[in-house]
Amino acid sequence: MVLSFALYASLVALGNITDYNANFFLVTHVLTMDTTFADNRSMWRAIESPFIHHAVYGMIICAEIAIAACCWIGGLRLYKNIDDPLAFNQAKRIPILGLMLGFLLWFTGFMTIGGEWFLMWQSDVANAQQAAFRLVIIIAIVLIFLVQPDDDSHV
Repeated sequence: MVLSFALYASLVALGNITDYNANFFLVTHVLTMDTTFADNRSMWRAIESPFIHHAVYGMIICAEIAIAACCWIGGLRLYKNIDDPLAFNQAKRIPILGLMLGFLLWFTGFMTIGGEWFLMWQSDVANAQQAAFRLVIIIAIVLIFLVQPDDDSHV
């Protein structure tokens, strides 16, 4: 599961790097709040600066790369130690970190900040909340499975 998520995060990061404008469009609309409801009283939250738009998108891409790296390294360490419960449990730290970074990105970043602060939920054009929710659920399921202690009694 960890390696599968590593692959997913890698493909997302690769897509955002190689087709930069595809999702930069979303970030720009979310931050400028230009696709939210008309006469929105929260427009004071909007950020118009292209520099900040690129900086936020850059941070998102860096987070995706960090998530992928932690999940690849952690998943391979888990695989390497699959026959040693103590080492296997110790190897869980890095993938847990990667998955927690994913939770922070997609729940805190997209659903909380993007969705609620920048009112992404009001947009028909730039709304990534459903996709972020799916990722948060997947991450939560993998984390629940991963944090369970492994021992010799089940071998």
